[in-house]
Amino acid sequence: MISDDTDQFNPRDAKSPEAAKGKSAKRREARQMATQALYQWHMAGHSLNEIEAQFRVDNDFSNVDGTYFRELLHGVATHKTEIDTALSPCLDLTIEELDPVELAVLRLSTFELLKRIDVPYRVVINEGIELAKVYGSTDGHKFVNGVLDKLAPRLREVEVKAHKR
Repeated sequence: MISDDTDQFNPRDAKSPEAAKGKSAKRREARQMATQALYQWHMAGHSLNEIEAQFRVDNDFSNVDGTYFRELLHGVATHKTEIDTALSPCLDLTIEELDPVELAVLRLSTFELLKRIDVPYRVVINEGIELAKVYGSTDGHKFVNGVLDKLAPRLREVEVKAHKR
C-alpha cells in the first residue's frame, strides 16, 4: 500500500496474512469463551454482567477478541427468543430437551447467522462444529452440523445459493 505522505510502499499499512490469522484466532477464542459463558448463564442463571466480569478476571484475554466475546454473550441473551424461534424448525427435539452445551453452541452460531452477516455462513458452521467437538458430547458435533446445515439456507438464503453455484 502507498502511504499518503511519502508515496512509498509501507508494509505495515497492508494487512498481512499473519494479522488476518491473528484476528481469526482471537475470534475463535472469543467464541470458545462465549460458549462457556452461555453454558454457565443457562445452567446457573447468573446475570450476564456477573458472568462476563468473572470470565475477564479468571481468564487470560490477551488472545481473545474481548469486544466480540461481549457482543456474542450479550447478543445471544438479547435475541434469545428470536434465536430459539429460528432454531426450533430445524430441531427434532424441543429447546428444553437439548444438551446444554450444544444449545449454547447452536444459540451462538444462530446469533452469528442472524446478526453478523459479515461472517460467512460456512465459517459460522465450521466454528460451531469445532466448538461442539471441543465442548459437546461424543457425537454432538454431528448434531450441530446437521442443525446448522438446515438453518443456514433459511437465514442466509442468497449467500448459500450463491455459494452452491
